[in-house]
Amino acid sequence: MIAFGSLVVCPSCNDRWLDAKPDKSLVVPKTIKDYQALLDNSGELFNIAQSSGLAEISSGDFYISNASWAALFLKQEKSAYIWGPNESFYEGEPSADWENGYKRILNANLILEGIEKIKPAETDRQAWDNVKGSALFFRSFDFFNLAQEYCKTYGAASAKTDLGLPLRLEYNVNIRVRRSSLQETYGQILGDLKLAGHLLDIKPLYKTRPSKQAVFALFARTYLNMENYDQAALYADSALQIQPELMDYATLNANAAYPAMLFNQEVIFHSSFSYGIFNASRLIVEPALFAAYAANDYRRSVFFKAVASGGVTFKGNYSGDKSLFGGLATDELYLIRAECKARKGEVIAALADLNYLLRKRWKGGYEDVVTRDQYTALSIILQERRKELAFRGLRWGDLRRLNKDSRFTVTITRILNDQVYKLLPGDRRYILPIDEQEIRLGEIQQNER
Repeated sequence: MIAFGSLVVCPSCNDRWLDAKPDKSLVVPKTIKDYQALLDNSGELFNIAQSSGLAEISSGDFYISNASWAALFLKQEKSAYIWGPNESFYEGEPSADWENGYKRILNANLILEGIEKIKPAETDRQAWDNVKGSALFFRSFDFFNLAQEYCKTYGAASAKTDLGLPLRLEYNVNIRVRRSSLQETYGQILGDLKLAGHLLDIKPLYKTRPSKQAVFALFARTYLNMENYDQAALYADSALQIQPELMDYATLNANAAYPAMLFNQEVIFHSSFSYGIFNASRLIVEPALFAAYAANDYRRSVFFKAVASGGVTFKGNYSGDKSLFGGLATDELYLIRAECKARKGEVIAALADLNYLLRKRWKGGYEDVVTRDQYTALSIILQERRKELAFRGLRWGDLRRLNKDSRFTVTITRILNDQVYKLLPGDRRYILPIDEQEIRLGEIQQNER
């Protein structure tokens, strides 16, 4: 069952999106093809540097040496690594995740406003729909990612009063936008996705473009974050009905620099992110995480490689290069559906999804996970979720939501220059600060940390 419910000149990196004055007279999109070209400028606008990087730095799945930390170019990388305080988090730097996210939202709004002024001929209707649906999808994708970093985790009881994002829905940057409620933020994400789902084709022409399947996958991710397990399972199932394929890791060359190919058969929607801290020469995977992969698990060699300084670094990107994959893929959907089924007490069905995934990751004879105990099944699924989706920009959101359950709380510890830093469950530092100039120029409320 299918479920529903650059060409433009952007502000420079030193300006703030609320205060910027883009000059639309420089290059003005006029046709459907123009707007599609703007959307397809993926290397500059919509598929690069999605707002997940600072969250991944903060999530505790790796460490770096004292010297590597000192050599980091950006203050915000250093601060995210040790969950630094508001007053010294940026030290005058713009928040890269915030600024880049809102630049993409600004461009999505330009496209949404412009495409409405074009009355398509019947032969152009599909192309027109794709432009509008794509812009809606990109806007919802950024709002979702920004909410994971700059807002509290979603809770139905408090969402109406918790602070959400400034919901910039127009291209006119002179309009001041206050922070919405968290309920309004998630309502906007879901509303944009619903509209996009009615407009987009089932599968994309290119995997850098959104599709109906990508909409369903992002619905599943969003509803999981909201702890609405019925809807998350339904949309994961809808997406998997369109494309259920998984890679057999036995076919990958584990000795390759990047064994998983760009746009491989698991990828539904391609997006990537990167910061200097993720350079393989710096990043050392947390030993406990690496130890969780059994000797017969292909992911142990496909995802990781030894480094001269000791330990292992990560190479398992679905981006085909050193940038980290932040898009949507079928392996995540199997894990979403498995978790939701386990939480609803459908243990046999949940483990069927999990075992199907793990058979594609295992050397030799794989023995199915078998249990009738709901907690045991859920615990195993969550552990496999962490292992399968490592360095995808998802761990931070998982920590935030799972720390609300005393059975799955985690305390993250990092040691830097002989000083111990800890991030406790429910800590206010699970919300990143909005940068200082944005607070001042936009007159919006800062997060309390």
